[in-house]
Parts: sequence; structure tokens; C-alpha cells
Amino acid sequence: MLGRRRLLLAAGAALAAPSLGNAQSAWPNKPVRFVVPFPPGGAADLLARSLGQRLGDKLGQNFVIDNRPGAGTAIGTAATAQSPADGYTVMIGTVSSHAINPALNPKVGYDPIADFSPVAAFATLPFFLVAHPSVAARSPAELVALAKREPGKLNYASAGNGTSNHLAGEMFKLSTGTDIAHIPYRGSAPALAAVVAGECQLMFDLSITAMPQIQAGAVRAIAVASAARSPLMPNVATVAEAVPGFEASAWFGIFAPARTPEPIVARLAAEIEAALGDPAIAARLAQQGAEPMRMGPAAFSTFVRAELARWSGVVRDAKIQADG
Repeated sequence: MLGRRRLLLAAGAALAAPSLGNAQSAWPNKPVRFVVPFPPGGAADLLARSLGQRLGDKLGQNFVIDNRPGAGTAIGTAATAQSPADGYTVMIGTVSSHAINPALNPKVGYDPIADFSPVAAFATLPFFLVAHPSVAARSPAELVALAKREPGKLNYASAGNGTSNHLAGEMFKLSTGTDIAHIPYRGSAPALAAVVAGECQLMFDLSITAMPQIQAGAVRAIAVASAARSPLMPNVATVAEAVPGFEASAWFGIFAPARTPEPIVARLAAEIEAALGDPAIAARLAQQGAEPMRMGPAAFSTFVRAELARWSGVVRDAKIQADG
């Protein structure tokens, strides 16, 4: 009797295994929620909509954008972490959601490593270090020399305490041994407006919003903070040309909840890689000042761990604390 029961259980398990495989191979058979932990209209939202449309077209199901802003990306990121790991919830994660916010606040409400299955990197946006035209520096080397001659007299604007452009500014100060005052604003737009108006002198701002002001002559591009010069402005030096090893950019990648089945993660990663090879997607990225960022699940996982460690070091060394 016992032997027969074991035989029946084994047969049942054998029948269930193909069913599970078939369920995964049929994915997706309903719309996929695509969480964006930012308001509509920003860089992450625009990138998610471009990618979501492409994925929906190729996979035959809508990728429905779900904007969940708030708490420095924590609300949308935590909502993703707590979702079923069935392939029907993904998110666009950033340096803020998976490196800076957890570094600032250990009680952020999710573990950026344990609670997610990294799918693929997608794009990166460089920061430009911009200055009001009255600042007597035209290169990163000249700016460092000026800041050292006049410690504490220069200032820089940011989108708020703990934001990515705040931490880029603090990393610049740590890397150069300079004393530059931080002036936080409530968002990137008012911070950049303050530099344009001359209320502040400097700012690290993303290319997508900095470029119009640079082209209008309202601010001067001192440097780009990416590892290589930007094709948008190839005549502008990198910060690293004066400060070896310096790099600060906003990256964007796709995450699923932890333990999402590997075949689903692999299929998503393959579709994202294919999207980056599509001239239409490449053109959309270029229009937004973004550059493709190709990393599959394993490489992206390693990258996220390194970014978390790097920005945790900046938070620690600059003694930055989260607001509230």
C-alpha cells in the first residue's frame, strides 16, 4: 500500500512539472504591471514608456505603467518587492532606488539585493557639472583650483538632501579635497533655476534637463561626470580628466521581485537586449540624452552590488543623513 502511494505521488509530481514549465513558457498571458517609482514625465518615466511599448509589442501583452512616486523612490520600490514573483510585476530601478536610498536609510522598507531579481540594465544618463556664467572656471581643473583658493565661497544646488545630484556633489568634494557649500532645493527644476538665476553657482544635473540651458547659454558646462566624454558635447571635458576615477551617472535597469522564475527573467533580458539593438529605441534614448547600457542578469546583479557599496561609502564619508 505504501509503495503504491509513493508511486502515485511520484506520478503526480511528474505530471505537475510539465504543467509548471508550460505555465512559464506561456508567459505572459495577461498584462504586466511596470512600476515606475517616479512621477510621470521624468527621465525614468519616459524611458519606461519607451521600453514598455516595445516589450508589449514583442510579447503580445500590455506593459501597464504604474507610477508610484514618493519617499525618494521607496514607495514604488517596496511595492515591487512585495509583489508576487510570477513575472507580472516588474519595475524600472535606478541608482536612487537600489543604491542611494538604501545607503541613506537602512529602514527603507526593502533590501535592494535580497528582495529583487535583477533582469537587465537599460540606459544611463550622464550628469553635467554646470555653472552660472559668472563663475571664473571653464574646466574641472580650473574649478578645483578656484575652490581651493577660496574655500567655502562656492556653493552648489541639488534636488534635495540625499538625492543623486547631492551625492555627486559630495563625491566631488571628497575626491578633490574642496570645501563647497551644499544648497538643497525641492527638486531638480528649482535647483537648476537657482543656478540660472545666479542664486547658486554650481550643480550636477542630468543631461536631459541640463542640455537646453547649456545650449541657451544660461549655464556653462564645466564638465561631464561620465567615464568618457559625452557625444552630446564632445568638447566638454570629463571630471575624471582632472580627478582620476571620478564617475557619477544615473543608471536605469529592470528588476523583478526576488524568486521570479529564471525562464521569465531570461526572456525579459533577451527582449531588452534586442530592444537596445533597435534603431528606433536607440533614437529615443539619444533624444533623451541617454546611452544604452547592456548588462544581463548576472552582470547587472554584480553592478548593483558595486553601486550600493560605492554610494554607501560616499554617504558614510560625507556624513550624510536622510531627511526626517
